Amino acid sequence: MAPLTRALASLDGLSVGDAFGDRFFEAANRGLAPDRDLPPSPWAWTDDTEMACTVVDVLARHDRIEQDDLATRFAERMDVARAYGVGAAELLTRVRTGHDWRVAACDSFEGKGSYGNGAAMRVAPLGAYFADDPDRAAQEAELSAEVTHVHPEGVAGAVAVAVAASYVARADEPTPRDVIEIALDHTPGSGEYVRRGLRRALNLLRQTPKEAAHELGNGSRISAQDTVPFCLWLVATHLDEYERAVRACAAVGGDMDTTAAIVGGILGVRTAPPEQWLQAREPLPDWLGA
Repeated sequence: MAPLTRALASLDGLSVGDAFGDRFFEAANRGLAPDRDLPPSPWAWTDDTEMACTVVDVLARHDRIEQDDLATRFAERMDVARAYGVGAAELLTRVRTGHDWRVAACDSFEGKGSYGNGAAMRVAPLGAYFADDPDRAAQEAELSAEVTHVHPEGVAGAVAVAVAASYVARADEPTPRDVIEIALDHTPGSGEYVRRGLRRALNLLRQTPKEAAHELGNGSRISAQDTVPFCLWLVATHLDEYERAVRACAAVGGDMDTTAAIVGGILGVRTAPPEQWLQAREPLPDWLGA
């Protein structure tokens, strides 16, 4: 597949996973069993998808991450009704009103920058786009993260997801260990806790999703380090099982829309979401001209 075709396939996987996982936060759906039931449609997507669409749009325009354009479009397109986190909404509101994103991103969280999972949740299509060059995927993922997440753990989470997506998109016969090891090889050493989680995930490949989530986290802390290792574990253990992997995200709880978006985005290039799920997901935004 061509780079943009891969990115769009990943975006379908990401957006369907995001919308599926988010439905299980609704009180009316809490009695459903995520491993076998489907929530009623339509499935609305969240900020995960809105930002991922912008990443794909910028890649289509520039064939790279142009940070100023990415920041401007993130800010212009932010719809707070899409469940943006407080920190992200504040940062992008500042950018929208004329502040330099470089200053705004560094000012957040008492000057430390965000180590949330937001940069990781939107980056799988970028990894798919650069499937032929994992080093480039890592570099561009770092650029995409810095616009909102300058903390080393936030950057590391994005790099790990992008490189895993790059590998899964290009490998004929990917192996579970390679998914994690290749991501680990490219993840910056400054992301100590993300790297620690990835190393732990390598020792859990025979566990159940609930057991792995207990050890690695399920995103409930909304951090890169308690989200990305579990997501890559799920990808590694469900390489050709999009539906089972995404259902597992909802079954273990936590930040269900984000974990399902990351997992779905990585696996979507190999295995498309079920057609019924694609039909249930609300359409992607009209401005996505790719």
